[in-house]
Amino acid sequence: MLKTILAISGKPGLYKLVSQAKNMLIVETVDAARKRMPVYASDKVISLGDIAMYTDDDEVPLADVLESVKKKENGAVTAIDYKKASVEELNAFMAEVLPTYDRDRVHTSDIKKLIQWYNLLVSNGVTEFVEKAEEAAE
Repeated sequence: MLKTILAISGKPGLYKLVSQAKNMLIVETVDAARKRMPVYASDKVISLGDIAMYTDDDEVPLADVLESVKKKENGAVTAIDYKKASVEELNAFMAEVLPTYDRDRVHTSDIKKLIQWYNLLVSNGVTEFVEKAEEAAE
């Protein structure tokens, strides 16, 4: 599911891949507005399925981190407000979600973005972060 959810550099929010054209992608905002727009080859686009977070020994896929947040919050939006939370509160939240995260390479802005993306996805009905085939393999 996360393979079709995109983050576009310089644009707020998350986007869902709708279609592909010759030199562009057609995307739709994940929020309630569902606004469609083209994204050109010059834009920096990354799939959430390709993002990972640093830990002390390896990297953990973003899908696993989002699934951990979902378990912590019982599938609801986070109780912590990433805009008003202190650095200590954000680090404590991240330590609960991913205890082995690398405190040197995972910045406060990364934790805020994780919470922001999680809340956006959950509030718009996207709650399946880990593919079913991956769950069966585990």
